[in-house]
Amino acid sequence: MKIDIITLFPKMFDYVLNESIIKRAQKSGRVSITAHNLRDWTCDKHRTVDDKPFGGGAGMVMKPEPIFEAIASLRGVPLRKCCRGEAGRRSNPKTRIVLLTPQGKKLDQKSAKRLSKYKHLILICGHYEGVDERVRRHLATDEISIGDYVLTGGELPAMVLIDSVIRLIPNVLGHKDSARFESFEKGLLEYPHYTRPAEYRRMKVPKVLLSGNHSQIESWRKEEAVRRTKKRRPDLSGGN
Repeated sequence: MKIDIITLFPKMFDYVLNESIIKRAQKSGRVSITAHNLRDWTCDKHRTVDDKPFGGGAGMVMKPEPIFEAIASLRGVPLRKCCRGEAGRRSNPKTRIVLLTPQGKKLDQKSAKRLSKYKHLILICGHYEGVDERVRRHLATDEISIGDYVLTGGELPAMVLIDSVIRLIPNVLGHKDSARFESFEKGLLEYPHYTRPAEYRRMKVPKVLLSGNHSQIESWRKEEAVRRTKKRRPDLSGGN
């Protein structure tokens, strides 16, 4: 998978992209991630990326020109093709152009799974009062939010999205079952985990986990996942 990030602050991604699972995924060649400075696609000497909103109001709006130019460049298509609305943005079914915005659909495990199957993701990190509406209408294939709150920019949501997607790419995680039994799989929160010692300060590990009986352990884990989901997240389908 190839992931391109369009941002005003590419250095924000330096540490996140070079640690832990994301670093290993890149080193193994399963994913390639690049953070691009949007100002590299501006044409004026001040490298302007924003302007006042038409109709007045507070704040600034990110201009459409550099974003359209960036998308055209990263997709390797002529700019005129990028400007053809639906036909332009869907010309390559293996690419998704994701706008990180508080107005987007809330990110969940299902969305992460869907995005993990594409060959190329282009992430647009918004700022200020947001991006020009023409970017949303004619470029973005997906609009994603990570929660019902507002952040300074789209960089942190982009990091969250990248992490949630990359770990679902085959062979990125160390164990083939690691992603299968996590929270939100099949509409359930994950069951409780324990490790050594079996007893700590009079707090004991459930006996079933020490029994060696794998069918009983599996049943216990499923029951605990259902119980935990009903108690903490009754809105999830698996807990109903």
